[in-house]
Amino acid sequence: MRLLRGLAGALLWILSSLLALVAVILCVTVILLPVGIPLLGYARRMFTTSLKLMLPRAVSHPVETADEAVAKRGRKARKNAAKTTKRARKKARLAF
Repeated sequence: MRLLRGLAGALLWILSSLLALVAVILCVTVILLPVGIPLLGYARRMFTTSLKLMLPRAVSHPVETADEAVAKRGRKARKNAAKTTKRARKKARLAF
C-alpha cells in the first residue's frame, strides 16, 4: 500500500509540474493571464496533494495521529485505573 501511495504521489507530482509549466507559459503571454493564474493555483494544490501522498500519515496529518494516540492511551489509563481501584477495594475489605 505504501508503495502504491508513493507511486501515485510521484505521478501526481510529475503531472502537477507539467501543469505548472503550462500555467507559467500562459502567464507570460499577457492575453492568457486570466487562464494561467487559476491553473497555477490548481497546480499548487496538486503539488501539496502529491506530497501528502508520498509522506507518512504521521507527518501529513499530525493532529489526527496525535488525537488517536491520546485516545488510545486514555482508554488504557481508564482500564488501569479501574483495575487499581478494584484491587484497592478488595485489599481494604481484607484489612478490616
